[in-house]
Amino acid sequence: MEAVLDVRSVSMNFGGLRALSDVSVTVREGEIVAIIGPNGAGKTTFFNCVTSIYTPSEGEVYFTPRGGTPVRLNGMKPNAVTALGMARTFQNIRLFRNMSVLENVMVARHCRTRAGIFGAIFRPRWVRQEEAEIVRRSYALLRALGLHPWYNELAANLPYGQQRRLEIARALATEPRLLLLDEPAAGMNPQETAALKDLVVRIRDQFGLAILLIEHDMSMVMSLSERIYVMEYGCLIAEGTPQEVRRDPRVIKAYLGEVDHA
Repeated sequence: MEAVLDVRSVSMNFGGLRALSDVSVTVREGEIVAIIGPNGAGKTTFFNCVTSIYTPSEGEVYFTPRGGTPVRLNGMKPNAVTALGMARTFQNIRLFRNMSVLENVMVARHCRTRAGIFGAIFRPRWVRQEEAEIVRRSYALLRALGLHPWYNELAANLPYGQQRRLEIARALATEPRLLLLDEPAAGMNPQETAALKDLVVRIRDQFGLAILLIEHDMSMVMSLSERIYVMEYGCLIAEGTPQEVRRDPRVIKAYLGEVDHA
């Protein structure tokens, strides 16, 4: 399978602090890949380097858009990365709380539209048609994620688990090839987590995505992921299938904990 994301020996320094050191990760077409590790391991910093919020101090990040060739992302603006076909959610929910559920999804469509200032002022027919298409596609995404009954509700009024789904719907509105999920199950109860796991698999299949996620819920990670990367102190210490990672003594020691025998 084709590599959608190819991260090569990425390091990230903040002054004298080395937050990432020589991290290489590959995500192939249609895969669900997880990154795990203790708090402070550098997982979110890695996501920020991949999505061009940070420019890596060393190493290279390549992304292959649909029907295209690999593009080097180092130094590219985050909105340009989104336009190529990469979308993400955040550990802390970042919805437009005082906008409706539908409007939250519609606003993400801007990277796939043509209307500029001229179109907004004079509103020719093609602009009105484009706006109608934005509404149609956005509502279809809400329906796909089971959020359509609340399309006119303020985002702030949704239950926590539904807010997480809305953030995923907004990311899908950009038409990504690769979706990055930063701790999507954080704060969810077991029933919500089980529903989220089913949702991740369904959107991978329905939208033809590759998915890279950071997650602390080991039950979800082990049952959902095809491959897992394990980080500690900004370094990769293991990678492999869930079965391989589960048995790796470095993972047991660093992440899952080990028992001292008297």
